[in-house]
Amino acid sequence: MNQILAAFIFFTRLPFWRIKSVPDECFKHVVSYWSYSGWLTGGIMAISFWAVSQILPVSIAIITALTIRLLITGALHEDGLADFFDGFGGGRDRESTLRIMKDSHIGTYGVLGLIIYYLLGYNLLSSINPIHTPYILLCCDSFCKFVCSHILWLLPYARKEEESKAKVIYSRQNYKEETASAIGGLLPLIVLPHKFFATLIVPILVFVYLQQLLRKRLGGYTGDCCGAIFLICELAMWFSIAVASIVIM
Repeated sequence: MNQILAAFIFFTRLPFWRIKSVPDECFKHVVSYWSYSGWLTGGIMAISFWAVSQILPVSIAIITALTIRLLITGALHEDGLADFFDGFGGGRDRESTLRIMKDSHIGTYGVLGLIIYYLLGYNLLSSINPIHTPYILLCCDSFCKFVCSHILWLLPYARKEEESKAKVIYSRQNYKEETASAIGGLLPLIVLPHKFFATLIVPILVFVYLQQLLRKRLGGYTGDCCGAIFLICELAMWFSIAVASIVIM
């Protein structure tokens, strides 16, 4: 439970630190329990969407759900996405890419990346039957975090430990943690409509491509990369579900 609590503390701004003091060592394992933070953020998104959609148009409910996750996480993953686009858009080699990604200032590529991400996300979610949207918000959040947690299995950390923004180097999962991560990522899928099960392959394929890109460009991953690949994989799953919604009437 300490590791799950550490994941809630690390990946959200909610005051879970008041519940219990967590040993520093637990924060090295938070990626293994990342999918459980998806239960929290995805669940709150689902509830907020459902509640607002009972009163206001679906478009407002979608914006509300996305905004609430931003507030809960402190835009942690979006910051990583912006840095990822800045680094890969403006960097010429490994060193310049890492240097740009560490810069706290956002650049043109980062701004454009966030704008395009939210435009696509809003329109994709708007194209889905709102009856299914709460389940999709929950399942995509937790499942994609589970998928992206495997970056620790496949790549080393790209920086030196003292250069880490969060001052934490994640530990690679052992098999016990992998099992726990799988439960966190797969259990919510019991509420996903069966017709969307085939779409689960899409974020997996996108993740495989992105980790190969990181291997080629950086020789490893960074915290920013973890946030970026999660959001991109989640967007890919929203895209595949939107397509399936049209194809499977």
